[in-house]
Amino acid sequence: MPPALVTHLPATPSDRPDDVRLAQNGDTEAFARLYRLHVGRINALALRLTGERRKAEELVQDAFVRAWQKLGTFRGESALPTWLHRLTVNVFLLDDRSDRRRALRELPEESAPESMAAIPRPAMETEDRIDLERAIARLPDGARIAFVLHDIHGYDHAEIAAMSGVAPATIRVQLHRARRRLKEMLDP
Repeated sequence: MPPALVTHLPATPSDRPDDVRLAQNGDTEAFARLYRLHVGRINALALRLTGERRKAEELVQDAFVRAWQKLGTFRGESALPTWLHRLTVNVFLLDDRSDRRRALRELPEESAPESMAAIPRPAMETEDRIDLERAIARLPDGARIAFVLHDIHGYDHAEIAAMSGVAPATIRVQLHRARRRLKEMLDP
């Protein structure tokens, strides 16, 4: 490959091993390289967690703003992608909790979120099959979060409970519901 073309290839982790250290010291170009390297994976995670493209874009932006603010605390005990993944999940869960609290303050008592979960959703017709990503996006928030964090990203019930502030038994119930709903949506 001619040398002129090599300069236009995207950076890979082995191309710029000092980018984390440089970014920790305030180098915005090093952080931009880290962003370009990891934004795809973080965007995929955000889309799975939120189920909506607009919310996912906001989550990605918030996660990388938080990453810039907290990069000084990254000690390298885990890989940077792992740290970014955990940071993104935490940003999502904090925002999700805030949204739920705000919704509870705005809703009358008789329309608590538990009663909203009992509202029947229209059944899908056989010819209206959807792919897994769209099916996951259609899950209720709690079930979607439990499914994505457990079945896709491998967190155990206790970890998800600790991150989301709910009991492990609730996570197990939400996971069961998520799997059942996905089966209903995806089976002909």
